[in-house]
Amino acid sequence: MKVLVIGAGGREHALAWKIVQSPKVTKVFVAPGNPGTATLAENVPIKVDEVAALVRFATEKGIDLTVIGPEVPLVLGITDAFKARDLRVWGPSKAAAQLEGSKVAMKEFLRRHNIPTAGFRLFNRASDAHIYIDDCNGPLVVKCDGLAAGKGVTVAKSVAEAHAAVDRIMVRQEFGKEAGRQVVIEEVLRGEEISVFAFCDGRNAVLLDYVQDHKQVRDGDDGPMTGGMGAFTPVPGLMRPQHEDDLVRRILVPTMTGLVREGRPYVGLLYLGLMISDSGPKVLEYNVRFGDPECQALMLRLKSDLVDVCAACIDGTLDQVDLEWSAQTAICVTMASKGYPDKHTIDVPISGIDSVTDATVFHAGTRDKAGQLVTAGGRVLSVCALGDDLDQARERAYAACDAIAFDGKHYRRDIGRRREARRAEPKS
Repeated sequence: MKVLVIGAGGREHALAWKIVQSPKVTKVFVAPGNPGTATLAENVPIKVDEVAALVRFATEKGIDLTVIGPEVPLVLGITDAFKARDLRVWGPSKAAAQLEGSKVAMKEFLRRHNIPTAGFRLFNRASDAHIYIDDCNGPLVVKCDGLAAGKGVTVAKSVAEAHAAVDRIMVRQEFGKEAGRQVVIEEVLRGEEISVFAFCDGRNAVLLDYVQDHKQVRDGDDGPMTGGMGAFTPVPGLMRPQHEDDLVRRILVPTMTGLVREGRPYVGLLYLGLMISDSGPKVLEYNVRFGDPECQALMLRLKSDLVDVCAACIDGTLDQVDLEWSAQTAICVTMASKGYPDKHTIDVPISGIDSVTDATVFHAGTRDKAGQLVTAGGRVLSVCALGDDLDQARERAYAACDAIAFDGKHYRRDIGRRREARRAEPKS
């Protein structure tokens, strides 16, 4: 069986790493891939948004299964293009991918189907958004409508921060003209965030183990939002039985049935970013693919054959799937370039990966420059480890981070410690 993985980051390295473990698989291609994927698969120099070229490659090579990693090709409609050529592909349709492609469309979907979420207003003119911010005169969440690589969200603690976020999105168009045409302004929800993933076959859904992501760049959830600075799984004690009931009954089922009623049944991997508030879980966002770095942590613990699960999603047989997980804890720590998430350095030599023990290193933003591994993005490496408990997993991951060297490297030291820090905060 020949498999094509589309993408170039740490998530795709982890997916390819897991897929090559399947006894059914004889060959894996990754397009475009990175130096990490090149160690276990054949990289193909086709970009993720070159849909026609990817379809041609899959047809010519007789690819049996294509796994889509990032959101961009899904929003562009790559799944529809592959299906039009009778190619087996794992991922949602272009219509279903609008759940991530447009935050405005997502919020309107939540409202139509009465799915719990933060109160919100939508604006297509910056002047109207500024008036609303002044009227609220308090903390707000400001989101650009389109794709922004996880950076288009600002949790504004002040009116000034909210105004600045609107200007970045709609006036300076820092995330692109299309992405900044509209803005979503939400109330700030209080509680614990959790990442929930579900394999979906259009009508059935199977939940994966829960994950907690850390999106802000610095320890203590300080600084600007990033694409993700680390994650760990499982997350014991956070989802209580009543929360799980609400998740399934009020969020997951209405999401799946709502998409079916709207003629866009969901096939692939659905991400639900939730806030566990005092009134129960509420949807912060949908993603239409695995999160990064959550995927890396989950792949370390998943014992089931990922190829079989993808096939069940495509064939509509997920009701026959029982996922099997390692009892260990997995953690993923993102090592980032100097300056990330803003303008960052590239082409900085990396050393020390070969010395890592008791950890798995997935390449996220690297390239080979004349035989030297160098940085090529903001998030450079995903350093992952398993342990019998969170403390052991953290110890192994951070030992590996310390062993890897590149100028300007930075990473959070508190992955997996958020709840402990919250409990230690003085009560007012």
